[in-house]
Parts: sequence; structure tokens; C-alpha cells
Amino acid sequence: MSTDESFTRLAGFIEDEMDFATSHYNDSYLQRRLASRMRRTGSDDYDEYLEVLRTDTDEREALLDALSINVTGFFRNEDVWEGIRSVLRELSEEKEQIHAWSAACADGREPYSLAMLAHDDPRTDEEKLNVLATDINDKALRSARAGVYETTRTIDIQEQLNFLSNYHRFVEQQDSTFSVRDQIQRHVTFEHHDLINDQPKAGFDLVICRNLFIYIDSEYKQPILETLTESIRPGGYLVIGKAETIPPNLKGAFEVLDGRLRIYRRD
Repeated sequence: MSTDESFTRLAGFIEDEMDFATSHYNDSYLQRRLASRMRRTGSDDYDEYLEVLRTDTDEREALLDALSINVTGFFRNEDVWEGIRSVLRELSEEKEQIHAWSAACADGREPYSLAMLAHDDPRTDEEKLNVLATDINDKALRSARAGVYETTRTIDIQEQLNFLSNYHRFVEQQDSTFSVRDQIQRHVTFEHHDLINDQPKAGFDLVICRNLFIYIDSEYKQPILETLTESIRPGGYLVIGKAETIPPNLKGAFEVLDGRLRIYRRD
């Protein structure tokens, strides 16, 4: 069996038996994540790794974890967060309540960043903010609910949090461990949601979905963006990744607020 056929067979098993929609993701993304797990299990090829998955439930869980967690960080791309600060200020002036959705939130640092920013900015009423944070990965959601993060050799959490005027008000630091305080956690609700297969949400003033589409196969980007568009109230805002774009047939639904930062207003 050729390598392509073996990959297709393995991807089919993951989709059919493990309920992960491999057909919606780029092959290059899947192959990178599979290669990592294959090295860890000592599998020489796709066929050998498939046999591991058939018999090892722990490895199935580890693979699902690897496939669904994306890179994240507090205040990733600070210029974008300055743009989001402006959006929060405007919504705070206009709305009695601000309903925000952090879609594909991974381990929770994005929605917590949003809540911390509202507290940090004197021109935003943080008591108005309610954040729904969703992800397909239940393990990531459990970590997000705990709100505990550690600095590693590749991630300096203190440097990320220095975007704020005084992050110690919102995060308790003990050596290299950072715990999000209750005053921030109470603004954020986490739940499981699959952007590809589940129903759209509704009634949001701000939706943030950044750096997901670089992993998604082109034909599925539009349905996801349609789901996000349906969830936003007229006059609400959408923020996507700086390397991502809105499909031409959906551009009519939005006014470009800042093209460089990929911040849009729903018509």
C-alpha cells in the first residue's frame, strides 16, 4: 500500500472511529500532528500507527489532544489587542451588557485576556462583559477552567501579561506558575462547541476567532465563517487572524473597521 493510501486509511479511521473530522483539515496540518505522535509511539509508518490506535485508547486520547490544540497565548499580537481595546470601549458606551464569544479558545488564554483587558482599561465597564469561550477539545477546556498556566523555555507568560498596566491585579504569580484570579474567571464561561458540526450561536456583540482557518481545508472555511457571521448582532464585531481573510461572498455582511488587524463590523 502506498504512503498516500496509508494516510487516507488512517485519516478515515480517525474520522469514522474517533469522531474527529479529518476531512475538514489541511493534509499538511494532519501530517505534522500525526508525525509527532508516531515518533512518540515508535511507529515507523501510517499503517503501524493505525494498529496502535486500534488497540490503545490512551493514544487515541493523546492524538485527539494533539489534533485539536492550537498555539495560543495571552495578548498574542499586541496591536490586535489595542484594536480590541477600542472595540470594548465603544461597546461599553453603547451596551448595557457586552456579550462576547471566544471561538476555538484552546486553553483559555484568549478569553481571559479579553476579561483582563476590560478590567485594565478605565474606559471600559468590566461589569458589563460576559464571555462565552468554546472549543472542541475537552481536555483543553478543563485546563482553561482551572486557569493555571506555567512559563516554559519557549513561553514567557510574564512577558505576555506585561501588555497590561499591572497584571498582578488579575493573576496570582508563584514562581513560574500564574493563576487567573476569581474576579477575571467569573466573566468567562467555557463550553464544548464544534464550529464545523454544531449549530451557530446567536446574539453576540463581539466574536473572536483567530488563527483557526490556517489549519482548515479551504472548502470548510466558508461554512465556519457563516456560522460566526450568524452569531453576531447587527453592529457587532468580528476579529479573525491577521493572516486570514473573509470569503468574497461574505464581505458584503461586514464593514472593514481595520483591514490590517482583521477587525470587522457586522452590517
